[in-house]
Amino acid sequence: MRSTVRNSIILFVGLILCLAVGSAAAAGDAAAGKQKSLVCGACHGQEGMSNNPIWPHLAGQQEAYLAKQIKAFRDSNRVEPTMIGFVANLSDDDILDLAGSRLGSYVCICAAARS
Repeated sequence: MRSTVRNSIILFVGLILCLAVGSAAAAGDAAAGKQKSLVCGACHGQEGMSNNPIWPHLAGQQEAYLAKQIKAFRDSNRVEPTMIGFVANLSDDDILDLAGSRLGSYVCICAAARS
């Protein structure tokens, strides 16, 4: 019983910290990014969880990581023919918005689900 209460408290505190860190770290406009990311959902899932094993989950990824990977695809530093058409015309602000749209609401849910 004591461990259940302790685990619940730890989970609650962890979720609060995730929300605080996620919102403080967000550099992009999450609302704009959510709108821009609708096309991403066709492959990566509308909630960032892909149904196809060849397309990675975006849920739970850090904003900085997502921005770095999208920029790498756009700048041809990471080559994936499927992604080229989607990212070729994205500005740096678009990329930050997209990356910000996939953080926060998903990262904490995924972490909590694994516990």
